[in-house]
Amino acid sequence: MSVLLHNLSREREMENVHLAVEEEDIYSGYNDYNPTFDSEELENDVGFQQAVRTSHGRRPPMTAKFPGTAIGARPLATAFGARIPLASSMGRPMTGAVQDGAARPMTAVRAAGYTSSLTRGSTFDPLGQSKGPAPPLEGKNEDTPEEKIKILEKKVNDLIEESCMAQSIGALQLALEKAKEAGRKERALVRQREQSGNAEHINLDLTYSVLLNLANQYANNEMYPEALNSYQVIVKNKMFSNAGRLKVNMANIYVKQKSYPKAIKFYRMALDQISNAHKELRIKIMQDIGVVFVRMGQYSDAITSFEHIMSESPNIKTGFNLILCYYAIGDRERMKKAFQKLISVPLGIDDEDKYISSNDDNDSNMVIEAIKNDKLHQMERNLKVLAEKYIMTAAKLIAPAIETSFATGFDWCVDIVKSSQYIELANDLEINKAITYLRQKDFNQAVETLKTFEKKDSRVKSAAATNLSFLYFLEKDYDQADRYADLAMTADRYNPAALINKGNTVFVKQDYEKAAEFYKEALRNDSSCTEALYNLGLTYKKLNRLDEALDCFLKLHAILRNSAQVMYQLANLYELLEDPQQAIEWLIQVLSVTHTDPQALAKLGELYDSEGDKSQAFQYYYESFRYYPSNIDVIEWLGAYYIETQFCEKAIQFFERATLIQPTQVKWQLMVASCYRRSGNYQKALETYKDIHRKFPENVECLRFLVRLCTDMGLNEVQEYATKLKKVEKMKEIREQRVKSGRESSSRGRREGSAGSAETDVKAGERMKDSAHSSSTKGERLSAKMRSLPGSNEPYEASSPKEIDASYVDPLGPQMERPKTGAKRRVEDDDFADEELGDDLLPE
Repeated sequence: MSVLLHNLSREREMENVHLAVEEEDIYSGYNDYNPTFDSEELENDVGFQQAVRTSHGRRPPMTAKFPGTAIGARPLATAFGARIPLASSMGRPMTGAVQDGAARPMTAVRAAGYTSSLTRGSTFDPLGQSKGPAPPLEGKNEDTPEEKIKILEKKVNDLIEESCMAQSIGALQLALEKAKEAGRKERALVRQREQSGNAEHINLDLTYSVLLNLANQYANNEMYPEALNSYQVIVKNKMFSNAGRLKVNMANIYVKQKSYPKAIKFYRMALDQISNAHKELRIKIMQDIGVVFVRMGQYSDAITSFEHIMSESPNIKTGFNLILCYYAIGDRERMKKAFQKLISVPLGIDDEDKYISSNDDNDSNMVIEAIKNDKLHQMERNLKVLAEKYIMTAAKLIAPAIETSFATGFDWCVDIVKSSQYIELANDLEINKAITYLRQKDFNQAVETLKTFEKKDSRVKSAAATNLSFLYFLEKDYDQADRYADLAMTADRYNPAALINKGNTVFVKQDYEKAAEFYKEALRNDSSCTEALYNLGLTYKKLNRLDEALDCFLKLHAILRNSAQVMYQLANLYELLEDPQQAIEWLIQVLSVTHTDPQALAKLGELYDSEGDKSQAFQYYYESFRYYPSNIDVIEWLGAYYIETQFCEKAIQFFERATLIQPTQVKWQLMVASCYRRSGNYQKALETYKDIHRKFPENVECLRFLVRLCTDMGLNEVQEYATKLKKVEKMKEIREQRVKSGRESSSRGRREGSAGSAETDVKAGERMKDSAHSSSTKGERLSAKMRSLPGSNEPYEASSPKEIDASYVDPLGPQMERPKTGAKRRVEDDDFADEELGDDLLPE
């Protein structure tokens, strides 16, 4: 008993020492292996085998107690002094195994596998760094079938992505090539799977992507048969789920091919395969069906589709199409109802007031500024602008049709708009009403309608006054035009149209410097205002500042690439700058836009003639005559050209046409007779001269030729014509003497007058002289041509050329000196443009 107590006290002392060490390193032994779980060494475990052979293995489990409190929990001392390990208090056999010389804890207080012994050789290494670096990864063997299939799949996916990227940047041909290559790689992938025995694991998603991308690229390149075949392969394959939707794409291709019945068929087939859950997609397909019916002229079927859409999911575009269909069948009442539906379509756009700062909070103001022009706000603005455009167009379309007069119809539309969310469009409709009056040439009604806006807000007042100024400018009432231009500028100084109208009124008063200032101000307010830039170029041309005018029209050409007026002005400026080659180049560009412009063709002929290239000049003059056979200048040049080249018979037709155009001008009839005479047809020449004498009995040249012809032909009428010639010459001398005496008496009266009036009369005389000189310029040009023509070795050419030429007075006078600009003629064709100025009218 004493021995037992001694052992018990000793164990308690050891327990205390052991527990004290435990606090020194609480993490030691984290990775130690617990031999309790070592089932492989149980055969060599003496304690375990002893427990199995004895009754210890069948003893019931005992509750855990603190060490030293239960006798059965400690080894018993025998007489032999040997200790036999017994089972633990939990009934678990003790193996007696040790690790690194450390004894296994004999209590259940500590967790299994943990110890605080400092004598263990293991260290704390949770990451296993003491074992050294990890061995290198084994490289993949690309020769295996699985790796080849994976590599090929990646190549196919990369090619599809490259094809889509090429399409996004507009490289359609490259996108198609990549799609074809992806198709070839995908087929090679399928063969590879079949050879490896994995045919049942074919990637259907990859096959679908390849075929769909290929079909899309065929369609983008307008290879419609190939695209339809590719889509058909997808649609017919039952393994592809939801492939029937692609019939919409096939229907779109049929629409492009104008195969409308097939398009309707495929749209309906696609509609049948789309469930009602996809409402938006079904609505879009039905809208396409309605549009195709409109193209086929089947308005009733189109109305059915559009009405269904407006009842299920109304939108602006469908509402506008519905109005067009009702207008096509002439249903007034349904047009009204459709317009009301169009007005009431919700846009889903927030109020603009949310972009207005309501406090002094800097953070909120910064947020408002950030979102004021973001993508979402831009989209909202675009949607609103589109809706307003459709409403304005629909109102202008149905206004003349829904009532007995278009004015009543406009009033109805205005009333409907005023009671809707688009109330600001009412004023624009009123202005369009005035413009409609203007197109109907009812200027009074247009003016009255626009005058009602004088007491409206500034924006509407400025627009109305601008149009009024333009109307008065067209009627050449420049004072009223100037008044309303000032009113428009007062209401809105930043209105470029008002500034242009003001500049135009100053331009016609020849105050070009001031006009240029108004045009410049309009350009400062709107740099894209082409009317202001065009008029500024004309103003600089009037001021003879040709280089600045050239800069204006070159800038304008950069904006309006295909404007024939701008290119003609450039050609005219280069001609004024004495650069005929550049002028010819620009005129050729004019003809590339307007192939049949007779004025441009005539001007090209004139430039080539001045350069000495007669063949090119004849080509362009003849083309000009073919398109406009009433231009006297062109007729005159062609007639003189044929006389110069000794083809007088061909010249006759041109001078006869000139006779038809100007029957009161004797010179054309004299030229016809001269051509007959030059060609040797004296009898026809005699008849022509007689006919001229009957129409113009006092023409001296005609009588002289009649006398010579009758003398050479031995006719008896020679005496009669000689007597008439003397009388006419005598009357001509008396008339000249009277004119001379009248001039002398008027000159004496002027000398007796004051110095100031004398100076005025002299200037007036000089102006008359300049006017007379300019009036006869073209006649002198023709006379010079006639005198330079080669003779025909017969006496009539030498009779008295100077006296004959004196009768060739050009009846057009200064008009011939004005440059014939193709731009001017094209502008005259415009209903709302002035001859010289690019006047402005507010857009409808």
